[in-house]
This record gives sequence, structure tokens and C-alpha cells, in this order.
Amino acid sequence: MLTLKPLPSFKSNFSGSALRRPSRLNGVPGLVQFSWTIRTRHLVRAVISDDKALESAKKSSSVEQKNVDGSLASGSSVKEVRAVVTIRKKIKEKITEKIENQWELFINGIGQGILIQLISEEIDPVTNSGKSVETSVRGWLPKPSEHSHILEYAADFTIPSDFGKPGAVLITNLHGKEFHLLEIVIHGFEEGPIFFPANTWIHSRNDNPESRILFRNQAHLPSQTPPGLKDLRREDLLSVRGNGKCERKAHDRIYDYDVYNDLGNPDKDEDLARPVLGGEERPYPRRCRSGRPPTKTDPLCESRIEKPHPVYVPRDEAFEEIKQNTFSAGRLKALLHNLVPSIAATLSSSDIPFTCFSDIDKLYSDGVILKDDEQRELGNNLFIGNMMKQVLSVGQKLLKYEIPAIIRRDRFAWLRDNEFARQTLAGVNPVNIEILKEFPILSKLDPAIYGPPESTITKELIEQELHGMSVDKAIEEKRLFILDFHDMLLPFIRRMNNLPGKKAYASRTVFFYSKTGMLTPIAIELSLPPTPSSSRNKYVYTYGHDATTHWIWKLAKAHVCSNDAGVHQLVNHWLRTHACMEPYIIATHRQLSSMHPIYKLLHPHMRYTLEINALARQSLVNGGGIIEACFSPGKYAMELSSAAYESWRFDMEALPADLIRRGMAVEDPSVPGGLKLVIEDYPYAADGLLIWSAIKEWVESYVEHFYTELNSVTSDVEIQAWWDEIKNRGNYDKRNEPWWPKLATKEDLSSILTTMIWIASGQHAAINFGQYPFGGYVPNRPTLMRKLIPQETDPDFEKFIHNPQHTFLSSLPTKLQATKVMAVQDTLSTHSPDEEYLGQMNQLHSSWINDHEVLKMFEKFSAKLGEIEETINKRNKDIRLKNRSGAGIPPYELLLPSSGPGVTGRGIPNSISI
Repeated sequence: MLTLKPLPSFKSNFSGSALRRPSRLNGVPGLVQFSWTIRTRHLVRAVISDDKALESAKKSSSVEQKNVDGSLASGSSVKEVRAVVTIRKKIKEKITEKIENQWELFINGIGQGILIQLISEEIDPVTNSGKSVETSVRGWLPKPSEHSHILEYAADFTIPSDFGKPGAVLITNLHGKEFHLLEIVIHGFEEGPIFFPANTWIHSRNDNPESRILFRNQAHLPSQTPPGLKDLRREDLLSVRGNGKCERKAHDRIYDYDVYNDLGNPDKDEDLARPVLGGEERPYPRRCRSGRPPTKTDPLCESRIEKPHPVYVPRDEAFEEIKQNTFSAGRLKALLHNLVPSIAATLSSSDIPFTCFSDIDKLYSDGVILKDDEQRELGNNLFIGNMMKQVLSVGQKLLKYEIPAIIRRDRFAWLRDNEFARQTLAGVNPVNIEILKEFPILSKLDPAIYGPPESTITKELIEQELHGMSVDKAIEEKRLFILDFHDMLLPFIRRMNNLPGKKAYASRTVFFYSKTGMLTPIAIELSLPPTPSSSRNKYVYTYGHDATTHWIWKLAKAHVCSNDAGVHQLVNHWLRTHACMEPYIIATHRQLSSMHPIYKLLHPHMRYTLEINALARQSLVNGGGIIEACFSPGKYAMELSSAAYESWRFDMEALPADLIRRGMAVEDPSVPGGLKLVIEDYPYAADGLLIWSAIKEWVESYVEHFYTELNSVTSDVEIQAWWDEIKNRGNYDKRNEPWWPKLATKEDLSSILTTMIWIASGQHAAINFGQYPFGGYVPNRPTLMRKLIPQETDPDFEKFIHNPQHTFLSSLPTKLQATKVMAVQDTLSTHSPDEEYLGQMNQLHSSWINDHEVLKMFEKFSAKLGEIEETINKRNKDIRLKNRSGAGIPPYELLLPSSGPGVTGRGIPNSISI
């Protein structure tokens, strides 16, 4: 017989109250007392059944015991165990939700709310599957004084003494709506509390009749799966794969692949039609399938869900409440729903260029004034973190921008050539600069279409800036570097320049690295596509000492920055981190069981990524979205991203491989890490290699711990299917490339995993969280340019000579464009209060694995990151490192592991969560 016992006086062999969370694993060093997001909480006691059985919880008895199927259990000796079920409710509930919760408490009280089935690791010879017993949660809960969003229920099982170790639980939700299960802990076994981590939404049986399967926190390779769990392991994986059909519903947990066919909205406006990304013509990584019906206009395109309606992501990928509140109260959604239209309404009647630099300064000192009706529209939704301060003045609200870090210490730093160069090494996009290996500089584009391949930057021109050194000598000594966007952008320039209010070149910039350790730009080439009248539309600029040349040089640098901003956002940020991580995440859920050790390793690095990518497709990278409006490529932005994917290689995404490919580092066994930087004072690379090495060491020790046999990687059917799917489905357009790494050894697996974790953590942090600190001051990093540089034969050249400042400012984004992109950059640079950082363990997930050795390894990894933080702080105070210290120079903190919430310009989250 299954019985339920009163919880308050439950006696057990573990210390303290039955509902108090014990310290982890007998006090293993570094493992802390469990606490929720708030450090302590009042426990909520479930009053279960009657009071007559208070003392029977731990007593063995000889009563008839039946299995779930009704058969008599073998043997007559039984014992009592207890499941403590922890559920999280919403922190802020509406009145209707509170009423619904009271009804749920009543339903649970009569045992009609939640069914729990406990599955043994051992086989039942009668059913040929894991032994099992079932019960239901009963009881109604007294209202606690605080922390009411955390509820704990309990239910008792009477199990036979030969039941074996529990390895899984099946949860059935009989309520009419889902609930969020944090975890289940089983008490009463000799080995101590047994944890079943969940942190998952349990769907209503009305939506899906299948029970949810949860495994205990014990990692098993497929070949090591306990016999009683083998069928459940396979069934659980099948349940999340779907069948590639039907529109996905909000409660679904289906992970499947699709092309990017949801960026355009041709049914709304033919000008919003966008090509499908993914396929031979426009290759792209795959996204998570949502299965919406096709548009009426184009059957190849999926119909769109417009804000504020949510785009489908598997249920557990959605933002948790704290993150969701951060957004709905003022981050991405509220920003795009309310703030940008309000700014547009304020400025649309005069969407004019900045007329003087003080106009830009006023964004930080005076703000943007919203009219009374717009202020009412924003209401309490205006919560923009550090970016803007809410100020009430004479019935008007001012949106006041924080001063970006780039001008906070030195407002004129952006004007200097050495700062322009420094940002290629220590800015928000430090991943495009490369060594100049040969001369002349040649294009790989088709000369029949794009003109002669030779650059117009000549040896003679460069040698004028080398103070007596020859080009050949400078190349030999590794002193010439290049920022080359020519081949990536030139195929798009003609179409980009036909867009209203946008003008661009394809740029090349050559830098000289002096013996004193200073990097300086010495020549800029700006190219336009050839025309019938001229096959060579290339313009070369150098620093000049007269006023005219000086101003033209400023304009040339601004065009380079605009190129850099577009490539940074669309290629290095969106494509190489966000879009490329998505197939890894989908494959991990589809092919690796949650009990697989590699799933457990990767799980923290997948948090929120599918949701933020879905939001981006809805509002940022979509047709007519913010990226198209505010960056030079406009409606061709995602096509440019697709073109860049053609040269993408997984094996080159590892930090050391990327640095070697760009010639920024050379292999050197004599130095720590085996890699020597060509420019020692390269903050992104120097700090990044520390983070990379720490991740690599942690991953290698983890993989070594689980894969102990010689052929254990090749014989792991799940990990082989995972890697096969990443190559052949997630990156279908790249499936036949010869450069994909093999997966045959522990070293292969460690290398692949280190690269993935680096991309999700360090790489994304380095190129994301500096967006507002560097881009928040428009002249430093304009996202688009509206005019070409005036030539002497142009009608506007005389205007330029008369008022060069006006020409410069009118070439930058307009006030509307600037405030739009500043608002978005601030949002993308913001850490949420519930951010989870590299090397830190969220207490809600502290029971993620039952393995002392692994926990010690993680402790070591965490300590190593603490040491790296100290090293980076010391580097930022080293006066010899001119790219991260000195008068007015902001320290390089983007790869400091820890951070608080807000726009901090530091911190490495575990995952791509913004």
C-alpha cells in the first residue's frame, strides 16, 4: 500500500527538519549550503494525510506492497522514503493567478494535482523495465510569511527493500496549467539524500498526456546506463526531437532545425521581403524550427509573429521571470515597443543631422525630451538601467544617456590616430586585425566584375610613413598590419549605396607597429565598385598636416569605423557567436541525454541563447528591424552575414587557431600556453588566452574523468550522433567541408568542447559588452555613413572647405538613427540581475552532478578564474602596457570574469544570454 505521511514531524536519518536542505555531499570543500536566489528562505511545510502515522516514516514493516502495475512486489520487507518536491511560483502574481494558486493547493491537498513515479536503476523481472512505485502529492500549504514563490511539497513512498537505487522520476501534472519544478529530493535511502535536478516547466496533461522524465544527478555514458533506465533514456531523447511537422506550441519542448525563412514580411509590404538564408545560394547555420505556416506571398517564407507576441522556443529555453521582467520593464521588448517609437515621434519632424558636437554632448547632459503624451505612453515601462536616468521636469521626461566609457576619461581620445589603432586591439571588435604578409595587397574577387585586384596602396606610399624602413623589412619584422574589409563588402557596396541616406566604401587600413610598441594607421584605401567610365574607383588617404587633408583623414577613419561596426555586428557578433551556437544547442538536446556527462558540462553554456536569438529575429535582424535601419548594409545586412558564413570554419573558431590564422600569434613551445603574441600588448588576445587555457584545462580534466577507456569516445553512440548532427544538419551547407575536426579521441572531444564553451562565454563577452562603452559616442564608432568623402570635382567640395565640421557631422547617423542604435547598444551591453558567470555556480543548480571529483575540478576552475581576474587587474595598472593604461585610457576589462548587473563593461556570462 502507498501511504502519505505528515511532513512536519517526519523522522529521518538526515539531520534537521525533513524539509531543510542539507549541506552538499558531507561537506565537500567549496560546496555551500543550498539557498535560493535570496540567501535564506522560510520553509513551507506540506501537511500530508492524517496525523496518526507520524512516527512510521522510517520504520520498516511487513505489509503487502504492490508495484504500479498492481503486481505483488517480491519479498515482504518494505521501507518508507520521502520525496520533497520544490516548485517555484511567480514572484509577482496577478489577483487571478493568486486565486488559481489557491485552487491548485486544494487540488494537491486531495491528491489530484501531481503524480510522482519513482523508477529504480534495477530491472523488474515481471515488467522487464525499471522497478517502480507511484504516489501523489497531497496536502494544502499554510501561507508563509515571505518567499512565497518557493513551495515545497512532500509525498511518501513505501518501497520494497530490494527496490535498488532510484535513478529516475516520472512527473505527471494533472492541473490545467504548467508549473515550474526546481527539483525533487528523495530522503530515506542509506546513501543519503538523492537529488533529481529539474529547473524545468512541467506541462499540463491537458497539453501533453506524456509524463516528464527526470534523472538523478548521476552522470552516465550510454554504455554505463543502469539497466532500469535504458528505455527511459531513449524515450526522453525521442520526446524532444519532434517529427519536423506542425506548428510548435508554447508548451512544447521540441528541438528541430529550420532555415532562416522568417526574417521578411512580404505579406505586410513587398519591400520587407527577404531571401531565405540556408541553402546552396545563401548558406547559413540552422535555427530552431517553429513551424508557422508560410506567408501568402511567398510559400518559401514562414509567416511572422510580431511583437509583443512571443516567438516559439522550447519551453525551458524561455527567459526566467527575473530576466523576463528586466526585458518587459525596459530591456529589449519594452525598448522596441515603446522607447524607439517615442524617440522617433520626438525627432521625426526634425530628423536632422547633428549640427555641432555640443548636440551630441547634450544627449548626456540634457537628454531627449519626450512630450507629455509620450511620457504617459511610456509610463512605468521606462526602465533602461544605466543608460538613461529618469528625470521629471515641468511635466516632461528626459531620457538622459550615460556618458560612454570611451569619452568619460578623455572626450577627445576618439580623434587621435593611436586611439583609432588601439581599438583594433582593445576595443569591441578586436578580431579583424591581421598581419600584412605580402605585398602588393591583392583582392581575391573576380577582376572581370570588380576591377584590377591590386590595391592602390603602393610601397612608395607606405615607405613615406616608415621613417626610412623598407616595406620588405617591415613585413619581415612583423611591423605591418591590416584591417581589410575590401573583399567582404565590395560585392554589396553598389546596392548599399542605392539605399536612401546610406553611403559606404569597402575599406582597407594599413597600420605600422613601431619599435616603441605603438600601433598607428598610415594609409586608408576606400573602394567603390568599378563603373563603365572607370575600372578603378579606389581612393587612398594618409594622415596630413594641413587642415584640408586632416579633415579628409577624419572622414576616411569614420568610414573605416562604419565598416568595422557593420562587420562586427553582423559577422563577428551575430553570426559567429549567436547563430553558430544555436545548432550546437539544438543537437545537444536532441542527441545527448540529460544524464550524459557532456550534456551536464554544456548545459550552463546554453542558457537563454535560443530565446535571445528568437527575439533578435523578431526585432533586430529582421526586415525593417533595428540593424537594417541603423547599420550601413541596410536591407542587405543578413545577406552580408550569409556571405561571411561561406568562409566560416569551426576549426578556426578556437582562439589560438584564430590568432595564428591572422598572424597575430606564432606557436612557441618555450612560452606558457605554447603561443607567443606578435604584439605583446594585445589586450583581447592576452586576456583571452588566459580564459581559453582555464576552460581547456577544466574541459580536459572533465573529459578524462568520464572517458577512461581507449575507445570510449568512438563507442559513445550519443556523442558521435551529436557531432554528426552538428555537421550534417546544424551546418548542413558546410557538411562536406574537409576541415571539420574528427571525433575519435578524448583530445578531439576536449578541443571541440573548449571551442564551443569559449564562443559562448569569453568570445561573446569580448565582442558584446563593450558595445555601448565604445559605440555610445557616435563619432567614435558610427554604424553608418550618409555621405561619401567629397572630391575636389564634387559640387559639395566647396561646402566642405567652408565648413568641414558640418560635412563631418552630416555624414554621421542622424539624431534619430543615433539614439535608436545607442538605446539598442545599451540594452545589448547590459547584464541581467540573474546573470550566471563563468566559474560561478548558481545555487539553484548546485546539485547538478553527484561526483566529488568533478566538483573538485570545478572548484579548481573557479579558483583559476579568480587568479586570472587578479592578473588582468594588474595588467591594467602596468604602465608599460599602453593599450590598457595611461592618461585617459580605459582599462581593458571585457574579459574580467565577474560583474554586477547593468552596463559594466566587464563580466563573462556562461552563455550568450543577451
